[in-house]
Amino acid sequence: MAVDAASRTVTPPLPRGRAVVAVVALAVALFAYVTVENLPVGLLPQISDGLGVAPSSTGLLVTSYGLVVLVTSVPLTRATQRVPRRRLLTVLLTVFTGATLLSALAPDYAVMLAARVLVALTHAVFWSVVAATAAGLFPEGVRARVVGALFSGSSLASVAGVPAGTWLGQQTDWRVPFLAMSALGLFAGVTVLLLLPSASVEQNPASTAPHPNRSRFALLVVATAVIASGVFTFYTYVTVFLTDAAGLPAATVSGVLLLSGLAGLAGTTVAGALSDRDPRATLVAAVSLLTAALALLAVAGSSGPASVTAVALIGASMSALVTALQSRILRIAPGSVDVASATSSAAFNAGIAAGSFLGGRLLDGYGPHSIALTGLLLTAAGLLLLLAERPLTATR
Repeated sequence: MAVDAASRTVTPPLPRGRAVVAVVALAVALFAYVTVENLPVGLLPQISDGLGVAPSSTGLLVTSYGLVVLVTSVPLTRATQRVPRRRLLTVLLTVFTGATLLSALAPDYAVMLAARVLVALTHAVFWSVVAATAAGLFPEGVRARVVGALFSGSSLASVAGVPAGTWLGQQTDWRVPFLAMSALGLFAGVTVLLLLPSASVEQNPASTAPHPNRSRFALLVVATAVIASGVFTFYTYVTVFLTDAAGLPAATVSGVLLLSGLAGLAGTTVAGALSDRDPRATLVAAVSLLTAALALLAVAGSSGPASVTAVALIGASMSALVTALQSRILRIAPGSVDVASATSSAAFNAGIAAGSFLGGRLLDGYGPHSIALTGLLLTAAGLLLLLAERPLTATR
């Protein structure tokens, strides 16, 4: 039985095979969450027609989801801070399964919106606690690789989940993909119930960081918000950029986005391996690559090959960033790792919202090249914050 610095006991790791299956189940849950979050984007006309509402109302199903996650991540994670993770995750996945099933059966827009809010509330907590829960099943030296494997579920959702769900809904009925994701949620919930240990949060060796540092974490949160705003100033309108600035045919855009998603899977894998050695250096490398990709767009965005290359690099670097960021939080979070993860998630979502808004205004006023240039400036500012971490926090 291991004892940490505070002389509190922790549960021994699960048998490796059982721990691996548990992480796979949690990755499946992330796949289902990200797919459900974004299905209304791909199935917007079908959902609008099926519920008898305007497309703008269907778009609010995505907007409201993001706002709920942004506002509730920290308070809900604090409120559930002491609930044993097997119990908490089982309840969250049970509600996710039921609410997603309700989405599939929704007779009208009001019921659909209520179901989406329920899913978003569970998303806010699930995303905050899942990394520390999975990492705590393994020794410290491989936890970043565990996080990388875990987040491959969300990366795969972008590559396969949303496109496949969109295709399935177009070929059958928009309700069918929601039924499929509800079934995945049920599978994940049952697996979590059967395999996760019934230990208290305090017994999870990854629930607190080995090198907590409040000032470094605060700087990391600010940098995260700035970087996310820069990325999504451009990426929210990537389709417009590829067609209007790079001159690519509209039919090729889905292929470019698929390439970006596949690059994201590679980025997640590489970052998981590197972050076990040095998560800060991996994070800096990921943001450097992201900045270079946006610089390529700002300088040579009119070239089709350059734009395709840059969008693929953005996919790889963003996935690497998410993995390295969570690995860094596992090392330096002040207090609870779960609450720190919720804070980082809120900052990331705030950056997405700010970047999407800013990009829309720039696109309307100055054209597509302006979103690449502004995105570059913001991500470069975030990179400078990361590089200045040690001198800025040395005396704090």
